[in-house]
Amino acid sequence: MRIVPSPYAEGLSRTPVARHHVDVDGLPAAWWEYGEPGPGPTLLLVHGFRGDHHGLEPVVSFLPGVHVVAPDLPGFGASAPLPGEHSVDGYSAWLRAFAATIGLPADAVVVGHSFGTIVAAKALADGLPAARAVLLNPIAAPALAGPNALGTRLSSLYFGVGAALPERIGNALLQSRVITRGAGAFLAKTKDPALRRWIHDQHDRYFSGYATRRVVLEAFRASVDHDITEWADRLTLPVHLVAAEHDDITTVEAVRRLRAMLPDATMAVIPDVGHLVHYETPRDAAREIAAVAGLQVA
Repeated sequence: MRIVPSPYAEGLSRTPVARHHVDVDGLPAAWWEYGEPGPGPTLLLVHGFRGDHHGLEPVVSFLPGVHVVAPDLPGFGASAPLPGEHSVDGYSAWLRAFAATIGLPADAVVVGHSFGTIVAAKALADGLPAARAVLLNPIAAPALAGPNALGTRLSSLYFGVGAALPERIGNALLQSRVITRGAGAFLAKTKDPALRRWIHDQHDRYFSGYATRRVVLEAFRASVDHDITEWADRLTLPVHLVAAEHDDITTVEAVRRLRAMLPDATMAVIPDVGHLVHYETPRDAAREIAAVAGLQVA
């Protein structure tokens, strides 16, 4: 497969990165460490559905000198799947155990994107120690109530067919590059052809990096059956919501309603972008993280 060069490679190259392996409750897990512990807070990154730690690397590229911890969630990337269901409860328990296992500082800043905002919010509500949270493209309403409810129904049908077919055929459908390319083309708002090529390349390379069909089916159901409002009253730490003007998953108005539910919340809207702020406007995302965490942006 021809690799499309990342437009953010130069910035990321300035940050040292190390791959680590650890057992979390007896399960092998992989995580990446960017930078080194210093006077500023550590960031814990929680990636979105079907992705892995690579998804938030463009944001890291604009945060030189910041200490970042980025695991692959169970069943995705290089981390082993959970023995039980890949539910929001399962991911929440795993994330809390992961943080305890690696000794994540209690003053860390938790950063989630998309489905990662659901996992992060549930883990924080369940007691994950952190100083604050930044939620990029937060899932602030049920997927079937979002601006692309039809697309969610079609996705449910697609995953349903993938589940019903014999495993080899069903998995081939779920890993179809045609479907992945179509979803990426719909979500991407940039008109820059080079950036669009790179986004498609990222999806081609990482969106089928799940361990088994069961993992992706259970994770999909978790992603559409839950949203952050379920735990809003339990998120007592400061939460910064970063919405996108043209997000096809959650409207800006839904994020505003979520902000009103949270005990201590602020909000920003990134213009001219949709659900892929981590790919299309990572500098803006990094600025929002830096603003609330007292960090510098490249």
